[in-house]
Amino acid sequence: MELILGFLVLLSCLIIGVRHGGIGLAAISGVGLLIFTFVFGYKPGNPPIDVMLTIMAVVTCAGFLQTSGGLTVMLKYAEKLLRSNPKYVTILAPITTWFLTVLCGTGHVVYTMFPIIYDIAIKQNIRPERPMAVASIASQMGICASPASVAIVSIVAFMAMHGHNYSIVQILSIAIPATFSGVVFAALWSLRRGKDLDKDEDFQKLISDPKQKEYVYGDTESLIDKELPTTYYRAMFIFLAGIVVIAIFGSFPDLVPHFSAAAGKPPKALSMTVMIQMLMLTVAALILLTCDVKAKDVGNGSVFRAGMVALISVYGVAWMADTFFDNHITLLKEFLGQTVTAYPWAYALVAFFTSKLVNSQAAAIAIVVPMALNVGVDPVIILSFISACYGYFFLPTYPSDLACIGFDRSGTTKIGKYVINHSFIIPGFIGVISGCCVGYVLAHTIL
Repeated sequence: MELILGFLVLLSCLIIGVRHGGIGLAAISGVGLLIFTFVFGYKPGNPPIDVMLTIMAVVTCAGFLQTSGGLTVMLKYAEKLLRSNPKYVTILAPITTWFLTVLCGTGHVVYTMFPIIYDIAIKQNIRPERPMAVASIASQMGICASPASVAIVSIVAFMAMHGHNYSIVQILSIAIPATFSGVVFAALWSLRRGKDLDKDEDFQKLISDPKQKEYVYGDTESLIDKELPTTYYRAMFIFLAGIVVIAIFGSFPDLVPHFSAAAGKPPKALSMTVMIQMLMLTVAALILLTCDVKAKDVGNGSVFRAGMVALISVYGVAWMADTFFDNHITLLKEFLGQTVTAYPWAYALVAFFTSKLVNSQAAAIAIVVPMALNVGVDPVIILSFISACYGYFFLPTYPSDLACIGFDRSGTTKIGKYVINHSFIIPGFIGVISGCCVGYVLAHTIL
């Protein structure tokens, strides 16, 4: 009974907190901690300090990339690719938004791409829903394939905390092809979704009004013809070089400094989470010193603000979840450990619905991964179903999905009458399920 009551407290805090955003979720988690400690008598768990420090370093670096203009250069190249191949926008748009997220570590880059994708689609007489909805899905799937994302650095850190020293390259060797495969399958399905514009009665009725037609087919501002300062390009190359260096150190641990932990024991390599922290801060410093960036402006960027919200959210929700699970670890090991061993897909379901509950892949990982490791779930299973950490497309409440609907002036990307029948649900399920299938095969082959 106590386990059930405690779980209801945990669930209530998540439901109430998520209504107030990431910072609100962290604050409500503090209430849950007090209830667990003073009412249930639970010993408080430990906030994931190493994870939080790694997130802080990565977010700082990403903030400098955006403020320096390096992100703008990436968006310019992405637009150039799409406008050079307009007939294939339904395939190329999601691949582009996925790739941008992988490079930058945040799905927020997609907001700038939506008007470009829409403009290309409508000028080619392609139903805008086809590329736009799957592009929104793809931008979020790329989070669990990016070495610069809060989600991936959290997995690396949690694994290391439990003695599973998988390199970031090993994790990405599963996550990148798994999520990319999911994006491609979802894009292929999207090629034929919905009615063609010339056969869509609602669309034809809309553009029968000259003013609405002008609005629907109006031009969108482009980055292609804009001359960008050389410092923008320099910042982009510095950032990409930093990602490459992280991959090299992750692939060749002998290059990492080794230190003796105690007398008589062989030296151990410096933790990869610490390496990521140092390298990300160094990259940020190089951008600051060579790319004409004002450090005070970094805090005003959308990428930095979103990252800090994610950091605070992980702090509160992971601490609360750790407190609950640690005090019931014996029972959970017996039940959950056996269940996941018998039915590996059960872990994927837990990750998926937790993600929807907290509207964040990073927060879901902060809850589910430590719990799974504590109850003895095979790390290979956790990495197999990394795509399942994206479940918040299930209801169209996430900002990128709402923005996608807003940018589609044709009205084809929409929320249906029954809410759940919206433009993102089928490509979302196709992407996640196929990503999990590919990830399962790869994880059991590589690891």
